[in-house]
Amino acid sequence: MKVFKHLTAVAEKKGGAYFVLIDPDTRKDAELKDFVKEICAQGADAILVGGSLILDAGFQKTIELVRENSTLPVIIFPGSVQQLSPKADAVLYLSLISGRNPYYLFGEHVIAAPTIRKLGIEPISTGYMLFESGRTTTAEFMSNTRPLPVGKPDIAVAHALAAQYMGMQTVYLEAGSGADRAIPNEIVKAVSGYIDIPVIVGGGIRTPEEARLKSEAGATFVVTGNIYDNSDNIKLINEFARAVHIKEKS
Repeated sequence: MKVFKHLTAVAEKKGGAYFVLIDPDTRKDAELKDFVKEICAQGADAILVGGSLILDAGFQKTIELVRENSTLPVIIFPGSVQQLSPKADAVLYLSLISGRNPYYLFGEHVIAAPTIRKLGIEPISTGYMLFESGRTTTAEFMSNTRPLPVGKPDIAVAHALAAQYMGMQTVYLEAGSGADRAIPNEIVKAVSGYIDIPVIVGGGIRTPEEARLKSEAGATFVVTGNIYDNSDNIKLINEFARAVHIKEKS
């Protein structure tokens, strides 16, 4: 079964699916292996790997280590065309539809497409929507685009519907890595209630309670990442998973 089809089936059954994002810059070697094993054991549904800024040449090694130690789908969340690997199961084929920078709307896609085909990894066409979140995030700075306003749900809805009409498989509502605040539940509800494709929500989600509200608002997939930069928070993985899985009994 294709990765995306599998994950949408999981989300339908559980009421939502929970993804953990691993930044290759934050964990290495034995620490990374242990983290991946914890993610798999504690109820997450997939692992995303990537970031807007990779500070060393260890991306390929990170993907290999994650794949070797994961029982879950491993999906690349790319910040550039250099972040591709045959060891991954799939890649979010991102188009930054919230901005107007042509390079991130379509430019990198032309460069990446032949490589993705050659590597044999599944592309998941994703309309990437970056929202203002209280600070300038890495994604905003690196893409040189303005984020969408959180006080204008109609603008968000129009962008998401355009992504659907263009044939994209999903939209990703992103507050950005290290965001001061998460995507408002009103935005999630407005978008998920208006379009017919799955909605991914990430950035600034710091508690299981926040994650549950995103699922209840209509998010198909909920993503957290920075919360686990503090190793003490790894014990919360199961709480986040149970919070997102709103159809399952607590």
